[in-house]
Amino acid sequence: MAFRGWKWLLPLDRKNFFAKAWSSRRGGWKRCCHWSAGKSLDPEVKAFLEENTEVTNSGHLTPEIRLRLLTPRCRFWREKPDLWPYGDPFWAIYWPGGQALSRYILDNPRVVKGRSVLDLGSGCGATAIAAVMSGASQVLANDIDPIAGVAMILNCELNHLNPFPITIKNIINSEAGNWDLIVLGDMFYDEQLADGLHHWLRKCIRIQQTEVLIGDPGRHQFLSHSIQSHLHKVIEYSLPEYTRQENHGLTSSIVWSYQPSNGSADC
Repeated sequence: MAFRGWKWLLPLDRKNFFAKAWSSRRGGWKRCCHWSAGKSLDPEVKAFLEENTEVTNSGHLTPEIRLRLLTPRCRFWREKPDLWPYGDPFWAIYWPGGQALSRYILDNPRVVKGRSVLDLGSGCGATAIAAVMSGASQVLANDIDPIAGVAMILNCELNHLNPFPITIKNIINSEAGNWDLIVLGDMFYDEQLADGLHHWLRKCIRIQQTEVLIGDPGRHQFLSHSIQSHLHKVIEYSLPEYTRQENHGLTSSIVWSYQPSNGSADC
């Protein structure tokens, strides 16, 4: 498979657009949106996404979850990227770290059942959807792209779920929220962002005793970061062939438990 118009969406290049926005202590997006059940969507955006994505549940680790994604059958798979009228659609790829987290939650519902869950950098919303399906008492999905928020609501509808709350802003370096569990996948694609995540997640654990699960397929930026010394491997999944082709041949994805020691120095 060869990405034409959207080949730069692949993981090695993902940092080029979002790293600065996620890393900014002031929050990458100046505007903040919050969606909750019952809020209407922009009909023009909704129609555009429905026309230019494909509903699929194949080629990924979670066939139980249907998603609107960019696939080779979509027009913009081949079009020039500058013809896409919104921000770069990273939400339209089901990244392997998120796949592993979603698969783990679906197979182990006790991890989220009756608990409050924050899905950080939610993208297409698959992990948040898995948490709702598995009995989480409260789910908040977070991303910095307003169009991702629209896509998440459409994906909830595809899976016959009431939309969960969605916040569109950079919450890294904000006050630690009172969450039982924070999940994040494929977020360690930039050193500065990784440093900010390391610091903020540790603060959440220290102040709120939050549990943190991280999904990543073994990208260099993640494996080489100092956070590795605070991770405990939970499970590793072999990726389907379609996902391997989408991600430069990465063959597996791992769920990690982040457990920093009490004596860890702040970043």
